[in-house]
Amino acid sequence: MKPGLSLMKHYLQFKDLRAEEYAYLFERARIIKTRFKNYEKYQPLTDRTLAMIFEKASTRTRVSFEAGMYQMGGSVVHLTTGDSQLGRAEPVEDSARVISRMVDLVMIRTYEQSMIERFAAHSRVPVINGLTNEYHPCQILADVFTFIEHRGDIKGRVVAWVGDGNNMANTWLQAAEILGFTVHVSTPGGYEVDPALAGVRDRGCYKVFDHPMQACEGAHLVTTDVWTSMGYEAENEERRKAFVDWCVDEEMMAVARPDALFMHCLPAHRGEEVTAGVIDGPQSVVWDEAENRMHVQKALMEYLLLGRIG
Repeated sequence: MKPGLSLMKHYLQFKDLRAEEYAYLFERARIIKTRFKNYEKYQPLTDRTLAMIFEKASTRTRVSFEAGMYQMGGSVVHLTTGDSQLGRAEPVEDSARVISRMVDLVMIRTYEQSMIERFAAHSRVPVINGLTNEYHPCQILADVFTFIEHRGDIKGRVVAWVGDGNNMANTWLQAAEILGFTVHVSTPGGYEVDPALAGVRDRGCYKVFDHPMQACEGAHLVTTDVWTSMGYEAENEERRKAFVDWCVDEEMMAVARPDALFMHCLPAHRGEEVTAGVIDGPQSVVWDEAENRMHVQKALMEYLLLGRIG
């Protein structure tokens, strides 16, 4: 029932998979999404169980993983720190040893990357990062797939990141290094991306700009996130002042390529990190992007549990 330990893969950061594995996942996501749209039953994960562990609240992560697992024929166990020993005195390592004996796959959405790494080190089944303070690989998996759907191969393209040097920015840099595109990064002073934390070795995969307009020039994709990520609410007022010039607006989109797309991982605050005219405008693909979380995660779960199909 469980994959062999020697073959088992975890998905804790975007760089955990290679470019050829991503090419496979994007093709599988396309096939799985087409089946879903055509109401074709496809349940390769019958009798498999996904445990979802939430230390951070979620809408899209929970719905996309839970609906996706049920659609693939599996079942789901939903845990929060309030209704499990994870929120009490049990070591993460012990929770991993127990939970992984009862399920086939674990998705964790938590604060520190070290927690999910400790869990994975003692798990008998694959572990997926549903979000940590440092990385958000499933979201970038969906974002790249969405770009491919709308504009083709992302290799050689330019992605403009406007805003906080957060988990999303870190993961975009990892994706750029692996998939061969460039990220133009513009953040306020004091909120820069740390390349060491991002885990990138190739400094050529990104360029840093003081002004967001410069970062957006010629971009194929402009993307951002909230100014205050979950867990940093105490800094909200300070961040609102620091980020005032980092609101993606129509002027920024106008200096990007005419066919540039806009993405946002959601939830969004119109009038803060993005104007309503941009996120609700014709270049925005945020709703496709949100839906695609489910399709790429279905492909990912299939791959982690069954390997390559065909």
